[in-house]
Amino acid sequence: METTEKRLPVSVYAESTPNPATMRFVTGRPLVPEGRLMEFTSPEEAEAVSPLAAKVFNLPFVTGVFISGNFITVTKNNSIDWDMVQIELREYIQEYLNTDGRVVLSDAPAQSLADANERAVSHSKPNTKDEEQIIAVLEEYVRPNVESDGGHIAFKSFKDGILAVSLRGSCSGCPSSMVTLKGGIENLMKQMVPGVREVVAEEL
Repeated sequence: METTEKRLPVSVYAESTPNPATMRFVTGRPLVPEGRLMEFTSPEEAEAVSPLAAKVFNLPFVTGVFISGNFITVTKNNSIDWDMVQIELREYIQEYLNTDGRVVLSDAPAQSLADANERAVSHSKPNTKDEEQIIAVLEEYVRPNVESDGGHIAFKSFKDGILAVSLRGSCSGCPSSMVTLKGGIENLMKQMVPGVREVVAEEL
């Protein structure tokens, strides 16, 4: 006789982010293993990998889904205000997690998983001590704050004093993320890593 593991009910709460187009939905349990990041920009990308993301894309106003740790960040178009759909979307996600519950398909194609992670963007491989130090500073001081806003930041390149990073999730396309990049992250990097003159966001 087959037995099924009894799951504890999952609660979900919504948080606004600095990006008015995105909302962060935090769950009571991890959605993906530590370190895994997935970003989907279309229903087709989600279908092969994440039933949760595909479910969210069923809603006509959704344009992007970002999953990391215990949260899912949803990006919407301009056809509707969050005030009208925030509660319903939270309940929609919560109901799914308490019924079907699958976040990632067990037989998802390796390439599709890799593509989803690549869209979420991992750090580029460091080639110098300075680049190793940049990544260490991003990991310790910057990434936790960015993730708490439903976004992700990663090291891309460092050349001639210019540090390029990628911004994804709620940070992508967010007007205030540029202020944070210049006012906060750039100043921090200048203090912590000699040689950094400027921090820029890499164009996607």
